[in-house]
Amino acid sequence: MMAVSQQIGNWLEQFTKQEPAESWLQKLRENAFTRFTELGFPTTRDEEWRFTNVAPIARTQFQPAVGSFAGAFSPPVGVELLFINGCRIQTELLELPNPLPKGVAVEDLPGAENHLGRYADYKNNAFVALNTAFLGEAAVIRVKRGTVLQRPIEITYQAQSSGAPFVTHPRVLVIVESGAQCSIVESYQGSGRPGAGYLTNAVTEIVAGDGAVVDHYKIQRESMDAFHIATLQVALGRSANFTTHNISLGGALVRNDIGVTLAEGSEATVNGLYLVNGTQHVDNHTVIDHAKPHGASHELYKGILDGRASAVFNGRILVRKDAQKTDSKQTNKNLVLSDDAVINTKPELQIFADDVRCTHGATIGQLDAESLFYLQSRGIGKAEARGLLTQAFAQDIIDRIKVPELKDQLEKVLAEKFHERSDH
Repeated sequence: MMAVSQQIGNWLEQFTKQEPAESWLQKLRENAFTRFTELGFPTTRDEEWRFTNVAPIARTQFQPAVGSFAGAFSPPVGVELLFINGCRIQTELLELPNPLPKGVAVEDLPGAENHLGRYADYKNNAFVALNTAFLGEAAVIRVKRGTVLQRPIEITYQAQSSGAPFVTHPRVLVIVESGAQCSIVESYQGSGRPGAGYLTNAVTEIVAGDGAVVDHYKIQRESMDAFHIATLQVALGRSANFTTHNISLGGALVRNDIGVTLAEGSEATVNGLYLVNGTQHVDNHTVIDHAKPHGASHELYKGILDGRASAVFNGRILVRKDAQKTDSKQTNKNLVLSDDAVINTKPELQIFADDVRCTHGATIGQLDAESLFYLQSRGIGKAEARGLLTQAFAQDIIDRIKVPELKDQLEKVLAEKFHERSDH
């Protein structure tokens, strides 16, 4: 009990030092912090967290991040929002022309009053509650009715460590109005110092109106000393189409919670790729909620584990009583490259309707011996052959990415990763 009190006390001190916000936001913050104190950090006794121990986060006295801007930044390929240690860096400081295209608005928090806190549930998730309690500078983007964006919206969070453990609470809200179409790329990256990591506690809410089409990507390349906890919550309107690809490459301890609620006739594709090595741990929890009839969902998560790394996949498909004519498929495939790596996978179906078509499955395996032998028989070394086969396993997800620049970047990153492993 004393330890719990100390944990809450550290966060209470930070909470009380915040600048007061306008009344609606201050009330939301206070309600969220109160709920955080009631929930406390989850433990392995909680079913949803049984394979992920967040005690290292709970016992670390993180300090608020100090905003700074150092180093070069690559030019954007679309609408660009850049945050350094949680603080937004204005376009003029980057010396980059970045006019907003017609039909896109970057709004202040008052414009988000009717949306923030409505989708990502802070009442049952301590990390969402903590994020909401420290809601400050957020990325709020509105794509107006009927707008079709040719270039992606890019939201980049860069963590730059100065030594002491620090925390940022990124918050993203994207409102895509009826009939609009857009791509969104969220990037999380950072540099830490050994023994002085940081915590990224992120929440993203996406609201897609009737008939909207949203293509979402999240690329996580945090420092190997960092903690990354993230929630993505999506609400789809009638006949909306939503696709997300979640790529996890960095971080010491990573948790991704993804929830999508479908309306009548809407469609969701939820894909992910996680690569873990050394002592990394990544936990992916997904919930696809078919709330209305005639919805369709497709989910494919692939994992590659090496060293003493560990991973979790828990995917739940919920088909409610009125959601007749639902079509849903879920697959989790894992490639385990070492004897010490561990994967816990649990695909779930909860079906309360009777006229549905739903399937799920999970596989855990090693590299195919015959394929490995075939490549070696053609003069390719064993290590290089392992790298080629591993990259081919991951390529299935990369090939589904529709933003050419992003696909090229990820192919280069993965090629370097698998080349490094084949050299060892």
